[in-house]
Amino acid sequence: MATAAAAGRPSVGKLAPEETALLVCDVQERFRSVISGFPAVVDTSRRMLRAAAALKLPVIVTEQYPKALGNTVEELQGFIPEGSPVVAKTKFSMCTDEVDAAFQALPGVKKVLIVGIETHVCVLQTSLDLLERGYEVHVLVDGVSSQRLGDRSVALQRLAQAGAFLATSEMAMFQMMVNTAHPAFKAVSALCKEERPDQLPPS
Repeated sequence: MATAAAAGRPSVGKLAPEETALLVCDVQERFRSVISGFPAVVDTSRRMLRAAAALKLPVIVTEQYPKALGNTVEELQGFIPEGSPVVAKTKFSMCTDEVDAAFQALPGVKKVLIVGIETHVCVLQTSLDLLERGYEVHVLVDGVSSQRLGDRSVALQRLAQAGAFLATSEMAMFQMMVNTAHPAFKAVSALCKEERPDQLPPS
């Protein structure tokens, strides 16, 4: 086995549910009419919230200036686990004092999955902050978008350059289960079979 050789390598981005959290960034009502592929962002975010429940992942949700931009869309409201922080913010990054406190209460979390908007603003700045703090960041490309697809595309390139892993929601779900013997396999595989709206481009 190549264990010794692999020890010095950077992470290859494997996921395990016991060390992973789901972040839902600013999927709010006011953005519905202006974000490219907004139905796909909502659909992926809802699927990941349901997967998080099945896989027992902690969830953190933020809302950008909800007084003006509205709350998290109704389609997601019923799937946010009870007790999960839903944090109002004015900062672009999700890494507010309240979110930092939520992470401190989750010492086992080393990796994050992120969905939401906008890719080139709040998702980007959140990911850079978390990478800088030593977290492994997985951006789910079927669940992030911006008003303009050009901004989204460049942001995804920038995220990859910075060390974030780009993945799809289905990739992440199956990585965390590893085996068909996983107790959540039936529930999660059913999520993957559901009909989806038009999907966002991969990059």
